[in-house]
Amino acid sequence: MSEMPVSRVLLLSLVSIDEATERLLKRYHVHLYCHSGRLDFIFNDQQMVCKSGQFLFWFAESNWALIEVSKDFKATILLVEKNFLIDNVPDQGWSINAQLHSRVHPVKDINSKAEKDKILNNFNWLHLRFQETEHRFYEEALKLQMRLFILEMWHSFANEYERRRHSLQTGTLYEQFIQLLQQHCLTKREVQFYANELNITPKYLNYLCKIHSDRTASDWIHSHVKERLMLLLQNRHLNIAEIADEMQFSSTSFFTRYVKKVLGVTPSDFRARLG
Repeated sequence: MSEMPVSRVLLLSLVSIDEATERLLKRYHVHLYCHSGRLDFIFNDQQMVCKSGQFLFWFAESNWALIEVSKDFKATILLVEKNFLIDNVPDQGWSINAQLHSRVHPVKDINSKAEKDKILNNFNWLHLRFQETEHRFYEEALKLQMRLFILEMWHSFANEYERRRHSLQTGTLYEQFIQLLQQHCLTKREVQFYANELNITPKYLNYLCKIHSDRTASDWIHSHVKERLMLLLQNRHLNIAEIADEMQFSSTSFFTRYVKKVLGVTPSDFRARLG
């Protein structure tokens, strides 16, 4: 597959993934439904698989690498340009929760033909709206369709998200830590907090994280906080003081120093780079 110019929406049918296609997938937000076969990949340093009857979602520029595609692999893929999707998220609260969840659980089981058909129809509706360039209100209609698409995706996976979110009493200690982290990382940024919640020592929590993911608890906290920071700073409806307050920093200057430590730039510089 040759290099393709950047387009806001692409709809592809794939039976293989070559180097050019892999580069393309890294540039876009990827929504993939696997019809047959399997796709083996590394995602955030963990080996994963997406197989027949499953849905896969990851964000543009995610930390993933292809391992292998089976000979009978067949998938429908909807690609959405990075800024176009982010700029049209309809609800910032749900967006942050859904994004953090997807960065841990990118593969979802599709349990019925009706659910599969709805996902593929959503792919087609957004792509068709994108192609309808002669529409008198093209930009407005396309943005509304993008928002509707996101709401439909959230609706499709809301039950799974809620089930995982409420699994604190039944999951392993490591799974409980990840769930706690998704809920509290905005304001709780120390290993001790999560160890206390799980009634274990910080040393044992680090041990659990290392054997399950080869990452420390501090690494997990840092990566979640970094992604949360980036999401909040991308939201132009919030000013820097409001973000600092939401993350329970005592002052904007303290928040600015923290952001520079985590992201390498100040909050203002980060937003300036977004354009």
